[in-house]
Amino acid sequence: MRTVLAKCSIDHPMTLLTLNEIRIRAAAFAKDFSDASRENAESQIFWHEFFQVFGLPKRRVVSFEKNVQKLGNKAGRIDVFWPGTLLVEQKSRGKDLDAAFTQGHDYFHGLTNDELPRYVIVSDFARIRLVDVEGEQPTLEFDLKDLPRHIERFGFIAGYEPRQQREDVPLNQRAVDTLGELHDLLKADGFTGHRLEVLLVRLLFCLFADDTGIFTPKGAFEDLVSLSKQDGSNLGSELSRLFGVLNTPPERRQKSLDEKFDAFPYVNGRLYADKHDIPEFSSAMRAKLLACCGIAWGAISPAVFGAIFQKITSLEPGDRRRQMGAHYTSEANILKLIKPLFLDELEAEFEKVKRHKNQLFEFHKKLRHLVFLDPACGCGNFLVITYRELRRLELRVLQAAKVFGNVTREVFELTGVNVDQFYGMEVEDFPAQIAQVAMWLVDHQMNLEAGQFFGDWIKRIPLDKSAEIRHGNALRIEWADFCAPGKLNYILGNPPFIGYSYQTAAQKEDLAFVTMGIQGVGVLDYVCGWYLKAAQYVAGSQVGEASRDRKEFADVAFAVGTTKTRKKPVDAAIDDMFVSFDKQDAANRKRVRCAFVSTNSITQGEQVGVLWGEMLRMGMEIDFAHRTFQWSNDAPGKAAVHCVIVGFGAASQRSRQLWSYADVKADAVGATVAQINPYLVDAPIALIQKRRGPICAVPEMVKGSQPTDGGNLLLSDEEKTELLAKEPGAEKWIRPFLGAEEFLHGIKRWCLWLKDCPPGELSKLKLVKARVQKVREMRLASAKIPTQRLAATPTLFGEDRQPDADYLLVPSVSSERRDYVPIGFLRDTVVSNLVFAVPNAQLFHFAILTSTMHMAWMRYVCGRLKSDFRYSNTIVYNNFPWPNIVNALPKSEQNKALRQAAYTQDAPKSIANSKTDAASARLIAKIETAAQAVLDARAVHQTGLPTGTAPSTLAQLYDPTTMPANLAKAHAALDKAVDAAYKEDGGATSYANDGERVAFLFKRCAALTSLV
Repeated sequence: MRTVLAKCSIDHPMTLLTLNEIRIRAAAFAKDFSDASRENAESQIFWHEFFQVFGLPKRRVVSFEKNVQKLGNKAGRIDVFWPGTLLVEQKSRGKDLDAAFTQGHDYFHGLTNDELPRYVIVSDFARIRLVDVEGEQPTLEFDLKDLPRHIERFGFIAGYEPRQQREDVPLNQRAVDTLGELHDLLKADGFTGHRLEVLLVRLLFCLFADDTGIFTPKGAFEDLVSLSKQDGSNLGSELSRLFGVLNTPPERRQKSLDEKFDAFPYVNGRLYADKHDIPEFSSAMRAKLLACCGIAWGAISPAVFGAIFQKITSLEPGDRRRQMGAHYTSEANILKLIKPLFLDELEAEFEKVKRHKNQLFEFHKKLRHLVFLDPACGCGNFLVITYRELRRLELRVLQAAKVFGNVTREVFELTGVNVDQFYGMEVEDFPAQIAQVAMWLVDHQMNLEAGQFFGDWIKRIPLDKSAEIRHGNALRIEWADFCAPGKLNYILGNPPFIGYSYQTAAQKEDLAFVTMGIQGVGVLDYVCGWYLKAAQYVAGSQVGEASRDRKEFADVAFAVGTTKTRKKPVDAAIDDMFVSFDKQDAANRKRVRCAFVSTNSITQGEQVGVLWGEMLRMGMEIDFAHRTFQWSNDAPGKAAVHCVIVGFGAASQRSRQLWSYADVKADAVGATVAQINPYLVDAPIALIQKRRGPICAVPEMVKGSQPTDGGNLLLSDEEKTELLAKEPGAEKWIRPFLGAEEFLHGIKRWCLWLKDCPPGELSKLKLVKARVQKVREMRLASAKIPTQRLAATPTLFGEDRQPDADYLLVPSVSSERRDYVPIGFLRDTVVSNLVFAVPNAQLFHFAILTSTMHMAWMRYVCGRLKSDFRYSNTIVYNNFPWPNIVNALPKSEQNKALRQAAYTQDAPKSIANSKTDAASARLIAKIETAAQAVLDARAVHQTGLPTGTAPSTLAQLYDPTTMPANLAKAHAALDKAVDAAYKEDGGATSYANDGERVAFLFKRCAALTSLV
């Protein structure tokens, strides 16, 4: 935490003074009033002159002797009052300041919320005490002669306000709401579209400039608004004239121009260049604009501009935010990305060179030439925070250079980092405009910080330089044409998250344009287009290029289920990509490092093989990553998203940094690792592909049966009761039917299972036959040829994969809140296509699948349905590396007694002579005993309950907040037994998190697949 000077809200015009000038004035003031002593005679002149020290004029700001009602309905008078900012209680020399503060605080009772001051000053002329009512700054008390030493603490008077800068600066909700409300009023009155967006951007700049001294005297814009007619009838024309003045250099302005426009400088920067419609204002609109003028725009974090945009666009018809994928990032999340991408390295380099004059000079030169691109910049949050941090690092360089006598008062000439080092692309016009303005505003904020240190007021007006923000579709733009290789250093940002099932037709076309030639792209989220475009920029290669004719994929990474070994030459593959590029171009491109915030879906399930197969082919490696964490942003209606951060580039010698989270809302814990694979695990670079069968000797997992019946073969509990009341003979053809929802929540459902029903008997069941007829009609009416063919067998499910014996059921979708996906044994129950079944599964198989080891694997490699786990037999189960003792598992239940004997240490000699050795048998027996304990713990809460007690569902039993202690204890014991089995294969005694477990499992997977 550190103190900086940020701007405060000032309701008046004033001449902006440098801190050095204020200090000189303060010394003269202290000398002039060194003998002041009488409250009644000298109080007002004392405070008039005090405010003049800071350039504050007498008019419109403070009032003297304000009448107010104190506690107990007593009347009182505030000596000096500045509504919303300052209250002063003055006493004669030698009076008690504690009593004075109590008296001043009593006045708060008679003030409105808007009038309540942030600061209280009490004084007896000889001493001054300053109290920050909000408590962000400690109370300060000093002798009058020491005022020059403490003028920074009175910065709120001069337009600077000390604030505690925290990692995540709170959003100024009032700013968001007030500007949003002005937008609403204008839109409701018919002033809409592009012209409204342009107006708001221009007003935003004026509000900021008015509050930070760009307009001089300060408060000039507020004066312009407040002096307009109260009904707002002339405010539109006044704004139109103002915008023209801001676009006109002084030498071209007419001499007859109203003097009230003298306060406004030539802005340039194209912000006011084009003529646009100006609305007619009503009294309500004028009042809302005046309310905007009262906000401390200079003290607002740059991230607020994204929140303002989100507030406004969320009012558009439909869920436009989802369509745009707009999730504005908080400063904390931006820092999670930019620190490992470049900032940590730059700060470490600065620490090395700061005591060496020439090296420090070269480092400063380096900062002035770094170039950044955000290809989905939105309203510029990533750009403005990156620029702010770069400017602050530059300020530290200039502070260090003072030692060598290189820094003079002309700080404006020394600051070299500028907004023209930043590039952005944005498909929406309004946020692109916001981004452009936001960069100028944060530049001015940084100029204020630099001015504080050097005591020199600087401002870059007119706006000769600007960030290069291109309004356009980044997936259709050639990035190298927009920002040439050799200039660019970093690509970063937060591209749209949109899942493949939520993409519009146009977005699907965008993705198809980028992914042309890549197989399986139908599963990719929209954000993948940015990953591939960035990789294309770095590699100098088109995506999909060449790999269709050569098996380069196998040269880059082993793919589980696709190749058996990992061959070597990554560099050779990269060299092939640069055939059409000269060596310098290739070297320039390979130096560019990239990092994006994304949904965690791109590091899980089917997407990984498709996206990262191509990324690896183009030579990309992951430099750093944040595993899944809870998204947070600085906007109303925060999006609930689980995200990852991935930093990548061409092969480099950088150390790999990987951050993990105990849970999605926990703090990050970082570690240096050997490598990071596409699942964000410190493990071999593996891509888990769909596999038809398991990699270990375990039963096959199959998908449940799919009715394709239009609901006519399925029955609710009520429908079953009604059918049997009318047609009792149908009972033997009705079977329990379960999908994931029914299994987890104990919902009773049934189906007509007619595969063995003789035609003669079906003919007698009129109601059942009528349902079968509807199945036939539904299938014939389908547009799909395969479904039409199923009409020939309307008594049967469309797909019948029902196990003939006992089986293990695994839901296809389960809540991400659960530590364990509930699974269980079933028989004589028809399972739907929304679950998976493992026929002929033994207790050992149940034990491993319900263990934390398998759950960790599932969480990392499965897909997601929203944030829920989406289990897959072809990806999760078939690629799962079971412990080696699975090969010693007896294939018959007749050997169960042998395993039990092994567990009791009384193994007969027949075990040692069989394929199951004694040690393995003991491990298997321990695991199965622990697994049975889990089933027994469930049964306590599901069967044998007291009369009138409802059994608990699996969803309730496995909810982390309601999971019974006996079940949790049983699972912990099972996990311990399973971990012991994997320890025999090289596993650890214990694991700190899922990442460590999965890292081990990937190594096991690599070893197993190399033998397949």
